[in-house]
Amino acid sequence: MRFVIVTGMSGGGKSTALKMLEDAGFYCVDNLPVSLIEKFVELISMPNSEISKVALGLDVRSDQSFEDTTRILEQLKKKGYKFEILFMDAGESVLIKRYKETRRIHPLAADGRVEDGVRTERKVLENVRRSADYVIDTTNLLTRELKEELDRIFVENGEYNSLMVTVMSFGFKYGIPADADLVFDVRFLPNPFYIDELKEKTGNDKEVQDYVMNHEESETFMNKLTDMIQFLIPNYVKEGKYRLVVAIGCTGGKHRSVTLANELYKRMKDKGNYGIKLYHRDVGNSSV
Repeated sequence: MRFVIVTGMSGGGKSTALKMLEDAGFYCVDNLPVSLIEKFVELISMPNSEISKVALGLDVRSDQSFEDTTRILEQLKKKGYKFEILFMDAGESVLIKRYKETRRIHPLAADGRVEDGVRTERKVLENVRRSADYVIDTTNLLTRELKEELDRIFVENGEYNSLMVTVMSFGFKYGIPADADLVFDVRFLPNPFYIDELKEKTGNDKEVQDYVMNHEESETFMNKLTDMIQFLIPNYVKEGKYRLVVAIGCTGGKHRSVTLANELYKRMKDKGNYGIKLYHRDVGNSSV
């Protein structure tokens, strides 16, 4: 039997993950009282049980200590029960935004301030996150991409490490992305904006891509950048990093940065057991 504990930050996507696992054939249980966890595991583990895949959702609640949950999980391990832990996470600003949009009260926000609840919860969950088998950060993850990631882990049984790489294009005139780990400035490359037939197109159009990549400095830069990122990824994985945002910027985020972000994504996709996504932050802005 495959038994998965689904936990994580409130607003991180736990409920969505459980629904997707249910669609994938898992028997899912959420909000089970802590006192019933051990009995539940004993029942589903009986030899005559027809259930082969189980997902149990556990979260922080204001009326009980999460330490009781971690203590019971340790007891289950000692008794020989095998389970995996999936931890759903997201950046603090995103979690706060999601709570404010839904107007829900955070379970640990005693005074009503979501910010305090999120920070308290992260401290409470620090140990379980560290011991998790899988950490999925949903900060910039689309619902479709989350499903693909869960399918890869729990349906296709593919290799997994907790690093999600986001390749992002942006325009410096709109500001450097706050969540960027690595920022690269490609304003030194020839600008298609000054070519009349390319001005209204973007780096998603072949004509712009051909113009940018046909310059020797573009190809040299891309080769060096790809080599460096591929060197860094296994070292970041070893360090325990779970999110890497590579931001490539030009003046308006429409031509050069989009072209190079597309090229980097193409070169890195399916090259390792890390997740990777592409995001063009400013390509839709009208001015460049």
